[in-house]
Amino acid sequence: MKKSLKIVSSLMIAGVLLTSCKSKMAVDKGSFSKGADVGWLPQMEATGYKFYDADGSQKDCLQLLKDRGINTIRLRVWVNPNDDKASGHCSPEETVVMAVRAQKMGMRIMIDFHYSDSWADPGKQNKPAAWAKHSFPELLTDVYQHTYDVLKLLKKAGVTPEWVQVGNEIPGGMLWPEGSTDNFGQLAQLLNKGYEATKAIDSKIKVIVHLDEGNKSEKFRWFFDKATENKVKYDVIGLSYYPYWLKTDYKSTILDLENNMKDITSRYNKEVMVVEVGGDYTLVENTKEMLEATIKAVKNVPNNKGLGVIYWEPEGEKSWSGYQLNAWLPDGKPSPALDAFK
Repeated sequence: MKKSLKIVSSLMIAGVLLTSCKSKMAVDKGSFSKGADVGWLPQMEATGYKFYDADGSQKDCLQLLKDRGINTIRLRVWVNPNDDKASGHCSPEETVVMAVRAQKMGMRIMIDFHYSDSWADPGKQNKPAAWAKHSFPELLTDVYQHTYDVLKLLKKAGVTPEWVQVGNEIPGGMLWPEGSTDNFGQLAQLLNKGYEATKAIDSKIKVIVHLDEGNKSEKFRWFFDKATENKVKYDVIGLSYYPYWLKTDYKSTILDLENNMKDITSRYNKEVMVVEVGGDYTLVENTKEMLEATIKAVKNVPNNKGLGVIYWEPEGEKSWSGYQLNAWLPDGKPSPALDAFK
């Protein structure tokens, strides 16, 4: 565990405490969540990137998102990240500052634990360097303590997230090899440690388990049948949906996404949420229509069990990030595709 996590600068915490106490806007926790994952934002601002409204006036990126209907901010957390522009930052301390800033604007907060020092996704689930040589029992303690410590920092700063994601896109598990789905019993124990740490902070926080390719029912049935068998504790099933990476237009997969969400809410009696979505920034109208269709699909889940839709890094304009699925224009203005959230 990094020393700076346990002994965080009292000045920083005092600052965010004061700020959050001074101006905390009311957060509506009952409505449909329309979100943005903005982990790159502090780096973009630090490198001098400027954000503009449609009329050319310079504005805070979060305000631009809010003006387009965004009411939720998702923030990833890495254990001991480097300072690289694209694949670093997102430390616990930086996450606290961002969460306070978003909550001040009335945003709801989701925290996404990668349990890594950098990107974790279906192709890589690398242990943090500090945990690399730890035994499995030590890894269980690591997951619990890291989750608890980060959420405690947030709580001290006046932020209790509405959702916490335990792992990021984990169809093959996390903290490989010990937490691979080849060792599903061990993966279940790791996930449950994240769940228990979260609930120790606040029992009302909803814990999410997240897979990619939300249109693929067989993938979700396989994973969550195994999760049920191994007594994994969670509240919400999170899905990614990227037609671009599926190499198909959304029109050919959107019904599969909707049917999968309806199936898993019924089969596992859980709520569902599209926690990552994105479209090609050059295809503005297609991306807008895809977002509208995704929102509609989630709202079509019976009994209000479809909680929301979150765009992954909409502000990550291509010249800065190199990322094709952002939702920003080259002139620093939001893409009209984001109007789908209004």
